[in-house]
Amino acid sequence: MSFDAFVTGAVETSLNRLLKDDPESLRRLARLRGKVISVTINEFGKQLIFIFSQQIDVLAAYEGDVDCQLALNLSVLPELRQQANLTQLIKADKLAVEGDIQLAQQFSSLLSGLKPDLEEKLSHYTGDIVAHTVVSGAKSSVRFIQREVERCQRDLAEVITEEWKLAPQALEVAYFADQVDDLKSDCARLEARFNQLPGQ
Repeated sequence: MSFDAFVTGAVETSLNRLLKDDPESLRRLARLRGKVISVTINEFGKQLIFIFSQQIDVLAAYEGDVDCQLALNLSVLPELRQQANLTQLIKADKLAVEGDIQLAQQFSSLLSGLKPDLEEKLSHYTGDIVAHTVVSGAKSSVRFIQREVERCQRDLAEVITEEWKLAPQALEVAYFADQVDDLKSDCARLEARFNQLPGQ
C-alpha cells in the first residue's frame, strides 16, 4: 500500500466515523453533496480531494472538475475548523482559495462540527472514571508541554538578543525604523530643494 493511499484512507475513515456519531454533521454534509473540493498541503506539495455524497470520499488524485481548490500550510489546518478565520487567513496569505468560496465556508463549517468525544469513546472500554482520568491527564500534559515550549522560546529569544547579540532587541529595531523614516524624510526634502534650484 502506498503512503498516499494510507493517508487518504486514514483521513476518510476518521471523517466518516466522526460524521456517523453526529447527526448535525450529516445535515451539514447534505449541503456539500455532489461537490468536489481539493486541498493542497503546501509543505508536501500533496493534494487531498474530498468528494461529498452520503459520506466523504478522500482521494490523492482526481481527473474530474473540482468545485473549489484550497492551498494552505499544515499549521493552518486547525484554524480551518473555525469558519470565522477563513477571511483572515485569506487576507494574511495563509490560505489560497480558487472557485466557490461559499463551498470553502461550508467545508469549514462541516469540519468545525466534527468534535470527537474521546472521553465518551474511551469510557466504553475502560469505564467512566478511568476514561476521565486518562483524558484529563492527557490534557494537562499537553498544556504543560505547551507552556514549556513557550518558555523555551522566550529563553532562546532572550539568549539570542541579550547574551549572544545575534539579533537586535525589539526597541533597537523600532529605533532603527524611526531613523530610516527620518532619513527618508530628509532625502525627500533635499530632493524637493534640488528641484527648486534654477536651471533644473
